[in-house]
Amino acid sequence: MKINTDAQKIKDLLERGVQNIYPTREFLEKQLKSGQRLTLYTGYDPTAPTLHIGNAITMLKLRQFQELGHRVIMLIGDFTGLIGDPTDKTAARKQQTRAEVLANCANWKKQAAAILNFAGDNPVEIKYNSAWLSKLSFADVLELSSHFTVQRMLERDMFEKRMQEEKPIYVHEFMYPIMQGYDSVAMDVDGEIGGNDQTFNMLTGRDLMKDLKNKEKFVLTIKLLADTSGKKMGKSEGNMITLVDSSADMFGKIMSWTDGMILNGFELCTTIPMDEVNKIMQANTNPRDLKMRLAKEIVTLYHSAKAANTAQEYFIKTFSQKEIPQELPTIKPVSYELDAVLVQAGMVATKSMVRRVVEQQGVKVNKKIVSDVKIKLKKGDIVQKGKRFFVKVV
Repeated sequence: MKINTDAQKIKDLLERGVQNIYPTREFLEKQLKSGQRLTLYTGYDPTAPTLHIGNAITMLKLRQFQELGHRVIMLIGDFTGLIGDPTDKTAARKQQTRAEVLANCANWKKQAAAILNFAGDNPVEIKYNSAWLSKLSFADVLELSSHFTVQRMLERDMFEKRMQEEKPIYVHEFMYPIMQGYDSVAMDVDGEIGGNDQTFNMLTGRDLMKDLKNKEKFVLTIKLLADTSGKKMGKSEGNMITLVDSSADMFGKIMSWTDGMILNGFELCTTIPMDEVNKIMQANTNPRDLKMRLAKEIVTLYHSAKAANTAQEYFIKTFSQKEIPQELPTIKPVSYELDAVLVQAGMVATKSMVRRVVEQQGVKVNKKIVSDVKIKLKKGDIVQKGKRFFVKVV
């Protein structure tokens, strides 16, 4: 495999969306320019059946390495996913069953193929960490644990916060970064890529590589796509974009981003060269128009240019002109109560969240705001959540 050492491509790889590089940028730059073929990976725990745009940000960085000829591994944490990463969690995650974990990642390869190339001369490899973690004996686990101190584990800010709030910290949560660290050892990689919130876990692997293989592993952390308060997008905020979202939903969610997210959105979520991004930002000071361009670029990446144009037209009609679209998604409800219909349609995650949205006057039935989550719908009713989500009862 011939390795591309083009200086400009390497510069873009080292700068675009990058938060930190360990041990140093110079260390990784030297490796990339040497012509040596590197092996690197990113791990994804199957906590949901759909990959989201946060996953896609790290995949876009993996793609840059792949295009230069390096060996890229997409690691599915089918073992670590049984426990759950405690990062940013104020309480222990609910542990999943193996069946739940495998069901969640069943379609991930197809979703990731929008960004990563799983064919050709240099295909991305998929590995599952149960292949080695499930085979460790208790003696092996004790030996790995001996490389870390309790004091170091307690350095994690979420553990410190839990202690202040007198919330429990479970021993198995201490084991998560050790298991993730062992992934690097088992695959004998040169480096790892992940979101900036994964720095602690990835550096655990860097330490284990030094101790067990006497090898210097690079860690490249990526900026996080978050709102202006620093909070990551999620289901409860209603702004998480999954890679299987319809073009219209994807477009609308991007248009709901705050103005402060526009530049990061271009940098982290598109493939437009940064020189061009800077020109776009300088030439157009209207945030709405900038977000419209950003939304079109992202929708085109995961769907098509035609789908992006259609999604834009749909958004303009429903949001700007406040029209009900002529073509609506339909639903045949299991239960005709409003809260059940909204959850079944995927417009709201849970019935308790429906109550909150209704209290905020965010739901209409046939253009009229409703205040009762248990009203009975009938055939032909049009339910609207917010300004852009519609469904017709059939």
